Amino acid sequence: MVAQSDFIITTQNLTKTYGRKPVVDRLNLAVPRGSICGFLGSNGAGKSTTIKLLLGLVKPSSGVGTVFGKDIVRDSIAIRERVGFLAQAPYFYGYLTARETLQFVASFFFKGSRAAIAARIEELIELVGLSGKADRPVRGFSGGERQRLGIAQAAINDPELIILDEPAAALDPLGRRNVLQILERFRGQSTVFYSTHILDDVQRVSDMVAILERGRLVAQDTIDQLLSGDRNLFSITVRGDGRTVCDRLKRVPWVKKTITTEVGVLGVEHHTTKLQVQVTNPNAAETELLRLVMADPTIIVTQFGRISYDLEDVFVDLVERELNHEQ
Repeated sequence: MVAQSDFIITTQNLTKTYGRKPVVDRLNLAVPRGSICGFLGSNGAGKSTTIKLLLGLVKPSSGVGTVFGKDIVRDSIAIRERVGFLAQAPYFYGYLTARETLQFVASFFFKGSRAAIAARIEELIELVGLSGKADRPVRGFSGGERQRLGIAQAAINDPELIILDEPAAALDPLGRRNVLQILERFRGQSTVFYSTHILDDVQRVSDMVAILERGRLVAQDTIDQLLSGDRNLFSITVRGDGRTVCDRLKRVPWVKKTITTEVGVLGVEHHTTKLQVQVTNPNAAETELLRLVMADPTIIVTQFGRISYDLEDVFVDLVERELNHEQ
């Protein structure tokens, strides 16, 4: 049982309706404290509206939510004081330098001496890779540099939670890589909750993922568990009589199904057989499956591993399942 205090964001049936159309529909979200959580969904899925609900920028039509255990409606001001936020299209005064921009933001959110503020600004300028441009006007910044400055201003008060709305959506591959590297640097310091429609970004940096489609949460899990799926499949390639391996595995209680494919036939001792094993207990399989197969001295294992999936495959599968369910 996971304690409520282990989650920095929670929602229960959170709903936002415009007219008769639910933009966020009975959302039950749970973001673990200390995680980097990718909030994944296609354009128009309801990600930005969810972020506005969490920050108290719009009021829910029904349902409840908490951030830091505080109610998102009743305690919205107290929540925003502790959250670093980057909007999807941040605006900066072009005549200010990056350093002046951070000084301006710090005057609202950072509590400390002038020396402490200067040290924090210098730390963030270094962290987001703007050391060489800290004293140049922002009007000359590229899109990627503006996003890095935006992340720095979101983190100025060393927040427990950083919320970013599509931080890399409009960037080229190099700019996206730079932003993801910055997000990675917050690991162990702040919880990061960021929305995106770019699947590859989530797979590269996140340890948690929540998938939204048409306002509904269709999946929420660790990235490793989501990629392995509920199939819990292992792949084994053996040289020798694969039938004996299959018969032995059928007697194991946590083996649900075994599919064999003969890859090559050059006499029984030179058979090459590929086995796909579906299990109900992946932890037991990871520690015992290979040992069970290798217990037969006539069998040589040439390949063993858990089958994982690309996030795009998982995303398409889940979204299609949700759309079919609605029909």
